[in-house]
Amino acid sequence: MTASARIGVTGLAVMGRNLARNFARNGFTVALHNRTEARTRELVDAFGHEGDFVPTGSARECVAALRRPRCLVVMVKAGEPTDDVLQEFAALLEPGDILVDGGNAHFEDTRRREAALREHGIHFVGTGISGGEEGALLGPSIMPGGSDASYEALGPLLERIAARAPDGAPCTAHMGPDGAGHFVKMVHNGIEYADMQLIAEAYDLLRKVAGLAPAEIAEVFRRWNQGRLDSYLIEITAQVLTHTDAETGRPFVDVVADRAEQKGTGRWTVQTALDLGVPVPGIAEAVFARSVSGHADLRAASRHLAGPGARALGGDAAAAFTDRVEQALYASKIVSYTQGFHEIAAGSGKYGWNIDLGRVAAIWRGGCIIRAAFLDRITRAYAAQPGLPSLLTDKGFATEIAAAQDDWRAVVATAATQGVPAPGFASALAYYDSLRAERLPAALTQGQRDYFGAHTYRRTDRDGVFHTLWAGDRTEAEG
Repeated sequence: MTASARIGVTGLAVMGRNLARNFARNGFTVALHNRTEARTRELVDAFGHEGDFVPTGSARECVAALRRPRCLVVMVKAGEPTDDVLQEFAALLEPGDILVDGGNAHFEDTRRREAALREHGIHFVGTGISGGEEGALLGPSIMPGGSDASYEALGPLLERIAARAPDGAPCTAHMGPDGAGHFVKMVHNGIEYADMQLIAEAYDLLRKVAGLAPAEIAEVFRRWNQGRLDSYLIEITAQVLTHTDAETGRPFVDVVADRAEQKGTGRWTVQTALDLGVPVPGIAEAVFARSVSGHADLRAASRHLAGPGARALGGDAAAAFTDRVEQALYASKIVSYTQGFHEIAAGSGKYGWNIDLGRVAAIWRGGCIIRAAFLDRITRAYAAQPGLPSLLTDKGFATEIAAAQDDWRAVVATAATQGVPAPGFASALAYYDSLRAERLPAALTQGQRDYFGAHTYRRTDRDGVFHTLWAGDRTEAEG
């Protein structure tokens, strides 16, 4: 077989198929491989007119069809199936060739695989791809890790197929060594969880407190999408709320079971944050909210629990409350992004990745699920101050949150008095207040730890570590 293909794709389910089509549409000859040849034939039969495809029937044929340095994108299920495919193809590749894992792998698995393949001279590129099946075809946000040399060869291909930001820049960039790309994609998904939870809480409050119907709430979200909340998730929320179930004639949102599922990346974000010691309570609350929704038996057994006598607002009061919810949603979304970028910075520091946070924000401006207008401002904030400790300390965002805080607090208070769960809004506000507090009750916590476990403490008035002899005369000794 003549080595004519510039890129190969193995694993031709929806994401792999659409990614292969995207490469072909952008002028690249694409070698195709799938465990079952029928899927390869189906792709060529249906979409062969879109570009140059080289269908292959085996891993060996696929490798033979690729020009050096060979670039092969693996789009199979994360975990053991990925290891199996990598092992099969690595045995056929040569030093300098590039294997790309475009699935949602855990970044620690990517680090392990990259180190193992590096010993054989093969570049392994763990790559986060966001945008769903539509993004894979029309232009996703792409977050590759791996070596500098691998990006020199692979980068031009990814830049061609990636989404474009409003300023025309491709929504892809080298994130850093080994697992950096999959780490950034993991945190992206964690922010996505938080963002979706906040939007869901806004909907719930508008329905139960403001008394609006789904179609009316859709109009609210459309209006919000014309302003500072302009984002993909706000846009599709309006679409979902407008949809009517064909069978029953009821609002679609009322016939969907209220049990949200998850595939694990949000949970990984929280678990990793715990390992890094980074507070991401907004993301954690979003993960737990999905978990609570899935415990149907527990919820059914708790229906009789007492709650307040809630009463929907109306007229001008409902309109005013709707405006307050917009303020709360905007402020809480900024907090969610703040927590995510903090985790990326912490991971970058621990693993020596040197991730550019401004670059991350820039490539999230198009293609990905959390794309939003204010990512332009986040990009500029990190460009102006690369060492920015927190988005909340950026002058522009700090000013907006200061203006929003009274309404934000009112929404959280109203949710509590009306008995409407709003863990995302409440958690975001508590995080904000924790950061701005001059003193936290952690001083008491540390005193308790010293009392029962002699865990020691530090003082505010002098250096050193100390322990109080609680069971004795309560004198203080240096720890």
